[in-house]
Order: sequence, then structure tokens, then C-alpha cells
Amino acid sequence: MDIIKWGIIGCGDVTEVKSGPAFNKVPNSQLVAVMRRDSAKAADYARRHQVEKWFSDAEQMMDEAGINAVYIATPPAAHLDYALAALKKGLHVYVEKPVTLNAAEAEQMAAAANAGKAKLAVAHYRRHVPLFLKVKELINSQSIGDIRTVQIKLWQPRRPSLVADIENNWRLDPEVSGGGYFHDLAPHQLDLMLYYFGKPVKYQGFSLNQGNFSKADDNVNGQILFENKIPVNGSWCFDTAESEETDICEIVGTGGKISFAFFGNYIKLNDETFNFVHPPHIEQPMIEQVVKYFNDERSNPCSADEAVILMKIMDSFVQDNRD
Repeated sequence: MDIIKWGIIGCGDVTEVKSGPAFNKVPNSQLVAVMRRDSAKAADYARRHQVEKWFSDAEQMMDEAGINAVYIATPPAAHLDYALAALKKGLHVYVEKPVTLNAAEAEQMAAAANAGKAKLAVAHYRRHVPLFLKVKELINSQSIGDIRTVQIKLWQPRRPSLVADIENNWRLDPEVSGGGYFHDLAPHQLDLMLYYFGKPVKYQGFSLNQGNFSKADDNVNGQILFENKIPVNGSWCFDTAESEETDICEIVGTGGKISFAFFGNYIKLNDETFNFVHPPHIEQPMIEQVVKYFNDERSNPCSADEAVILMKIMDSFVQDNRD
């Protein structure tokens, strides 16, 4: 197999443990170069992670580093331009979630990926984390019979512990992130719904800025109806009391219930509990599948076309307030 030689665009906090080290730990994969606009931080990252080359300009890295793939880990506002540039140069692309600011941008990215020879995969990495694969197994084996309803609740205080506490909280700037904490966290949850239940036929919702502590909406509500007649109801609130902090998905069927936390380490099947230890680098299982895809060993583990559907759902949940 070919060695996939990676360059990271945006070697910030998200790449320190979750993803960055994994590129040197999966077969046929090597992290060759990193880029960050702050040259001192790029150099420091390269030194600490034993990466040979570092850059402060993405175009220069793509042209000079000897790579054949990029991992785009910048804030979402930059995803589209970097992905289009990489695809045009014939480089494979692995891009973080949310894939873009909105569905219209996602469609542009998907069109470019489908038109060229280079490949693109989206970092909805929970698809290959053992806990979430176990949920899929329990669903497919009808461990709770026929599914009748799915309920998602993610209620958090204004400074969620689920989100990195950084000085410049770009996640709360819609022009950079696409929205607020909903746009940062909900893609993990909603992508799993697509992965588990298939094709959505209807989706709608609304959003509110109740707390006015940022420009982003802090309360989002939405519904999805899937082709197989499974309804999903979601509630996201980022201005609750700490005592009301909640992260749960409940899948209720004719024969019982599956419960799990999207950002936790357990599954409950009726009265039985399964506990999990996540991989040290939680994106490593997905990166391994992406490398196989780039080497023609498997199909795309998460395509841009799938991400377009996800972004359309997210847009529909927040569109009322944007209008």
C-alpha cells in the first residue's frame, strides 16, 4: 500500500491528543508536516510531536512538504477554501466537523470532491469508536424490538466542560464556527443518527438566543423523521444551571430502551450496563479507515455527500432565527 503522507492545516488544541498523534500510529500513515498561521506555535507543535516540517502558510506546505493528503483542523470558516485548494492540487482531504459553515458550502465541497481524482472524507469519527459501534449492533440485532422514538438531550451551562476552555472562544462566533456550541457538538450526535437510521425524509426546528451571552443561539430544538418511520427529537441548551447538566440519548423500542451519553463511556440496555474505555487518541480508528479509503481498500467511511445532509438538518434547526 502507498504511505499516506499527511500535512495538518491548523495544528491547534484539537490535534494535540484527539487526532494528531494517531497519524503516525495507523498502518501506512505518516505525519510529515504541520501548519499554523502563528509560526512560533507551528514550530513548537512540530518539535513536541517530532514532526519533520512546519509551515505558517498552507499553500506553501501543500506545494513543498512532499505530502499527498491534508487534515484540515482549523475553525469551520476556513474549511471550504482549504479543501478546494487541496483537491485542486490532487491532495486527499480529511476535514473536521462541522464540515463547513452551512449546507451551501458543504455542497460546494462535495461537488469538488466528486469531480476530481483526489478523495475527501469527513471526521465524523464516532462512527468507528467501539461504544457507538456497540449501539449500532444493539439496534441492528433488535435488542429492544422495533424502535418507536429517539430522544436527545444536551443541556449544559454557559461554559460547558465538554468544550476546550480557550482564551479566544471562536466557537461562539457564528461567522467563524457557523453557530455556537450547537454547531461544535451536535454534528457528533446528528451524524450518528444518520449512521444508525439511514435516510431522513423530514427535518425541522427552531433556535433561540435566550441568554445573549454571545452572538450565537444557545437553545436549539429539532425533529427528524427517517424513511424507516423512526422519529428523533433533540433539545440543546447551553445556558442551564450546572445541576441540570445532561448528555443523553434514549432509543425506545417495543422491547425496551438503549441509553447512552454521546460524550460519556457507557451504554445501558434496559437493566444491563456496558462500560467502555475510549482509545487514547479517539480519532485513531476513523483515521485508520480513512487511510484504507485513500488506498482503495474500502469505501468512504464518511463522505462529503453525507455531510451535506447533516448540514441541511442543522441549517433547518437554526434557520427560523436567522431569518
